[in-house]
Amino acid sequence: MAGSAYQIPNEVRDFAEKSVEQARKAFEGFSGAAQKAIASVDTTALPFSAGAKDVGQTALSLAEANVKAAFDLAQKLVQAKDVQEVMHLQSEYVKNQFSAIQEQTKELGVAIQKAATPK
Repeated sequence: MAGSAYQIPNEVRDFAEKSVEQARKAFEGFSGAAQKAIASVDTTALPFSAGAKDVGQTALSLAEANVKAAFDLAQKLVQAKDVQEVMHLQSEYVKNQFSAIQEQTKELGVAIQKAATPK
């Protein structure tokens, strides 16, 4: 069957879609808890803690963006019609993530530099 579209039974596709959505919701719960934990850090106790808090918030925000992109890819892959679409989606994801990671590295570097600069 070379060249033919692969067929995923609807039940399997539905299960995969629900699994991706459940994983996304679980991550959002974890992320919300992590954001609250970072926000509750007492920055008056140590002089460097305000900068560390900002770096932590930036790092978590970047991680959330990367995980969201991965969940979005998973959702698209579950709905893909054929191998060519899967390959296109994967290629697009890798290209976008490469660009995103370059920008995120700069953003995190700025946050770290700000945190390390005495006020």
